[in-house]
Amino acid sequence: MMKNCFTPLYIAQAGVIAAIYVVLTWVASLLGIANYAIQIRLSEALTILPLLTPAAIPGLYLGCIIANFSTGCHIIDVIFGSFATLIGAFGTYFIGKFFQKQENRTTMSLNIERILGAIPPIVANVIVVPPILAFVYHLEGTIPFFMLTVGIGEIISCGVLGFLLHAAIYPHRQFLFRN
Repeated sequence: MMKNCFTPLYIAQAGVIAAIYVVLTWVASLLGIANYAIQIRLSEALTILPLLTPAAIPGLYLGCIIANFSTGCHIIDVIFGSFATLIGAFGTYFIGKFFQKQENRTTMSLNIERILGAIPPIVANVIVVPPILAFVYHLEGTIPFFMLTVGIGEIISCGVLGFLLHAAIYPHRQFLFRN
């Protein structure tokens, strides 16, 4: 991962991913689905990208920082919410590295990789975001309730939309994410 992290292509890929993350968060925010107890951030579908390129890790992290800051999130949310995205991105990347070692990749193994690749960002957000909702934004509800609602939103965003995104771009991965 580190050998190509300062090439212009790597930086450009990370920047494009960050920009897309920000725009998708703005769209979800304008639709009123990006914040509060139930969060369906369209941008969270991009958390599947570390399966395809390590440039997605800094891209998602930077994109989340910019998106959270620019949509008016509290500074604690900007810091810790973005950290959750970073942790999830690393988890997804390492799952991808494990599956890349498989010689005979079938449709079934790709689907398993997609499902497992969505788990780290879902778990990271289910752990980090609920206390922020409760203690920073003072939303009505309990942490277990927020874990449920954030989990549902993340399953939709990371799991379903991320799965579909990966399936759509996987055949074009050599063109989109060449080194």
